[in-house]
Amino acid sequence: MSSHVAYRPSPAHRSWWGLVPFGLAVTAAALIGGLGVAGTAGEYQSLNQPSWAPPSWLFGPVWTILYAMIAVAGWLVWRRTGWTTALTVYAAQLVVNAIWTPIFFGFGRYGLALVDIVLMWLLIGATVLLFRPVSRAAAWLLVPYWGWVTFAAALNAAIWHAN
Repeated sequence: MSSHVAYRPSPAHRSWWGLVPFGLAVTAAALIGGLGVAGTAGEYQSLNQPSWAPPSWLFGPVWTILYAMIAVAGWLVWRRTGWTTALTVYAAQLVVNAIWTPIFFGFGRYGLALVDIVLMWLLIGATVLLFRPVSRAAAWLLVPYWGWVTFAAALNAAIWHAN
């Protein structure tokens, strides 16, 4: 006979208010990345880029949608399990996400930024795998983010090579 007791989320875990900290966390990551470095659009346009590079105006809307999905994914897992290893990995990928822009644009270290984005890609993949048994919806909400980071890593590599 097992002594395991099934976890039952508290009312706080079920509440929509629980989404607020996740929204604040992704907002902090966005602000560190976006506001921490001025003039990113101009610098991006001045770089030698591959022909398939998107225009700078596209990044804002894409990241806004992705950050909303990232916040909801974290919240969905948290409300079922509370804080777990899966959410620690989730937090780690957000930190790595936040520092990419300062590395790439602030310091102009395109190779180091590529290392950062590859680490981010691995952490997102680990987060998807850890979220899947808890909430398939949460895992699927991260797949577009993982796809975009895959594309961004290829773009980072191309820019590093060309510059």
